[in-house]
Amino acid sequence: MDSLGPYAGIYWHSGCYGYIYPEEVRASRVVLVIGEIMSGITAENLIIDYPIFDSSSRSLKKTIIRAATGGRIANDSRGISVRAIDGISFSIEHGERVGLMGSNGAGKSTLLRALAGVYAPTYGSLLVNGSVASLLDLSLGMDGEFTGYENIFIRCVLMGIPRSVIKKHVDEIIEFSELGDYIKMPMRTYSSGMHLRLSFSVCTAFPADVVLMDEWLAVGDADFSKKAENRLMEFIKKSSILVLASHSAEQVNKICNRVIIMEHGSISKDG
Repeated sequence: MDSLGPYAGIYWHSGCYGYIYPEEVRASRVVLVIGEIMSGITAENLIIDYPIFDSSSRSLKKTIIRAATGGRIANDSRGISVRAIDGISFSIEHGERVGLMGSNGAGKSTLLRALAGVYAPTYGSLLVNGSVASLLDLSLGMDGEFTGYENIFIRCVLMGIPRSVIKKHVDEIIEFSELGDYIKMPMRTYSSGMHLRLSFSVCTAFPADVVLMDEWLAVGDADFSKKAENRLMEFIKKSSILVLASHSAEQVNKICNRVIIMEHGSISKDG
């Protein structure tokens, strides 16, 4: 096991990477299991509430608009909260490509972030078997004051990749990004397209069991976009499970073999 630090939690083992959650995280009912177990996702009566802080000084009428949030509003002794995910249960097995559909505020993005380990369930349980690649925020952790080369290592560490593994892939990442000598310059000098190309190159360099996406990614100009789409399709092909949130029925029908439709934090249709 190649550990990244005394706080533990991140490791590389048997060709995959992921997080070992300490007891205090396990107590929150989110568990990521990495190992020889078949990849899969199971949610049982999953509920996620968002607390609205400092709400006592605001008018409920002005603060909460049901149609805008899409969630159910609760007002109890703990204060005001929005129920973003409302008691859903489902399982996703090896080989499934699942499209999440629904209107804005239906709970799609919240569910993706819960699967990525960002949000913990308020009630119920969520189990994810396998290494997870979250393509929800490609540039997470990258700093404009550091060079592109340095940011490759920063982003990879946040993804749970040991430094020894990063070094084996760094040349390939740079080559795919087509940044050339710009890789030695601070990222604040990059255009938005250059920034996205490097972020995408890093995030798709390490295959994972479970891939999470919020809308289909389109990266760079026409030439790079075609190359990026081929890389993304190959990245997904190597994965065991894909969960894609999208408003495009055409894209979902093209990529996915199962569709879950969400409405106000609940599953209205699954098939």
